[in-house]
Amino acid sequence: MTGRMLYGTPALEAVDKAVLAEIEDMRRDLKYRLAETHRWDGQLRRQLQARAIQGSNSIEGYRASVEDIESIMAGEEPLETSASVTREIAGYQQALTYIQLLSRAPAFRYDAGVLNALNFMMIGHHRDKTPGVLRPGGIYVRNSATGEVVYEGPDFEEVPGLLGELVTWLNSGDLDVPSYVRGAMAHFNLVSIHPWRDGNGRMSRALQTLVLGRDQILMPEFSSIEEWLGTGENTVDYYRALRDVQRGSWKPHVNTHSWVRFCLRAHHLQAQRVRQRLAQAGEIWIILEEQVDADGLNTRCVSALYEVFVNRRLRRSRYQADEGLSQGQAARDLRDLAAKGWVQPYGETKGRFYAPGPRMTEIKAQFAERARPLRDPYSETHHRIPPE
Repeated sequence: MTGRMLYGTPALEAVDKAVLAEIEDMRRDLKYRLAETHRWDGQLRRQLQARAIQGSNSIEGYRASVEDIESIMAGEEPLETSASVTREIAGYQQALTYIQLLSRAPAFRYDAGVLNALNFMMIGHHRDKTPGVLRPGGIYVRNSATGEVVYEGPDFEEVPGLLGELVTWLNSGDLDVPSYVRGAMAHFNLVSIHPWRDGNGRMSRALQTLVLGRDQILMPEFSSIEEWLGTGENTVDYYRALRDVQRGSWKPHVNTHSWVRFCLRAHHLQAQRVRQRLAQAGEIWIILEEQVDADGLNTRCVSALYEVFVNRRLRRSRYQADEGLSQGQAARDLRDLAAKGWVQPYGETKGRFYAPGPRMTEIKAQFAERARPLRDPYSETHHRIPPE
């Protein structure tokens, strides 16, 4: 630690170091796999980024399907997501895109201006919440179910100094600490300072991704734990992990070890999940190629079928853009796939999409039955992945 105002980085235990070593092994494995070019890489990367955006926003109550998020990312109108939620998703995607650029910038230093700018990108459409400007008063975090105050941020007069110390620490503090630990502490300190009137949770999760990105830990969409945090009971565990350390108010001298361990566990489980997705991508692509060839269809149709397999829904414009086709070519391919029982069209004109047909449904069911459990690195417990 560079000062006494922030929450301090805890000492790691032997089991934490062992978990860290396993995370690094998985990251190296993923790096080598990604070094080889595959036809499905772009779609898988897009899907993972959409899932990270989905996870971080769903925690705040802004829910959208992966398919709609991919449409928003492409500048298209989503099929189901409301205009208000679309603005939240688009703002977060803009900030995440900037974070990806900053991760690769040759000359970079953290400063309060960068953090304020990211907050403005996320919630700039809420002008009533003074986006990108530090809060002018106190702030209280409430339990959405009960209305009870579960955390009170530090006095607003202290926020500029706390944020300044966090920036100093980000640039020069604990540089010998593993990146995953530094990212966890950046997340915890920022969300506990709660510097803005809105967007603090999303900003803190995004800062964790930026810390990892600056240390060149793969692509941010592969190193983020936002998807994991936004999935089912994991969100409840996430809030519990924060509250167990925060204890209702700013207490920077308490031990943060349980929080860091929570984050290491999330990284480990998310890395396992991504590794399984990469292995599955290759397997399903080969199966679909064989089926498409047997049906006498153009090999490019595998791209459309893979999208339907992983996302449950495909729009003609997405397939058209992925394969560089004309509107007529894409429409003909999708008609052929529907005729062969691979996809089922729904809706009309701009609202039309393609869902799994009976043949794809059968393949998806076979893969769902083979879903392997994730291993909890801190216990012998295994967690079954829900069918995706």
